[in-house]
Amino acid sequence: MAFNVTEIFEIPIGVGDITVERLLYFAVILTVGVIIAKVVATNVRRALSERLPVNERELLAKLVYYVIIVWAFVVALPQLEFDLSGLLVAGGIAGLVIGFASQSVVSNLISGLFLMFERPIKLGDNINVADVSGSVEDVRILSTVIKTYDGIYIRIPNEKVFTSNITNYVHNAARRFTYEIRIRYEDDADEAIRIAREVIEKHPFALKNPAPSVFVDNLGDNSVNLTAYIWAPARNWWDVRTDLLWKIKVALEENGIEIPFPQRTVWFADGLEVKGRPGEKKEKEN
Repeated sequence: MAFNVTEIFEIPIGVGDITVERLLYFAVILTVGVIIAKVVATNVRRALSERLPVNERELLAKLVYYVIIVWAFVVALPQLEFDLSGLLVAGGIAGLVIGFASQSVVSNLISGLFLMFERPIKLGDNINVADVSGSVEDVRILSTVIKTYDGIYIRIPNEKVFTSNITNYVHNAARRFTYEIRIRYEDDADEAIRIAREVIEKHPFALKNPAPSVFVDNLGDNSVNLTAYIWAPARNWWDVRTDLLWKIKVALEENGIEIPFPQRTVWFADGLEVKGRPGEKKEKEN
């Protein structure tokens, strides 16, 4: 008697019309699905190793893994002569209900994935987003945590972060700040500019390139107004700004250049006399 492999594959297993061949196809599809799920989950972990905390990275990798497993199982079910029409209808209805209920969650999840791959912000960056200013403490799957300059933690949904204008104050290596310096009209503006430049050039964190600029910007009612443009490392910007302002003031005063006070010159018509209050003249004479 000849051994026929085809006949073995066509042997029913006793459940409906399911044969050994269909059962093997079902097992192969599931096995391939598991292999693909493991490969994809491993690559997800590697791709997000520097972008997500360990817990959230593992959660996302497991989510991807099980989604692929479920997909492979659904693809393999027809081999067991399982009618998917009823399942698809029920799944469609359940999907609509879940979709409406979790619309914001899905939106935040997708926005979070875009933020992780585009990376407009990183941990520690000083930013302004959705009218919130502070440093980025954490970028999660569903939300971003900002620590304000007052030490308050604010959680912002990723959808709002992704669709808002993001101002990143430290994305560029250097950041410029501006001073408006007022001096008296009788002071030497060229000397004031020279002193201010010397103070700026001596500061260790004031950048040489781009170079600082100090110039007469306009003539005010009570003062000659100088403007200074200074560049500093973005991470040290605030410290340099507060430190240099006081040093420039002290250097100008040491050289006899002062900041003027608001003043008015009042001219009286000829013959106009200023009279004091009653009794003021007697007090002066005494």
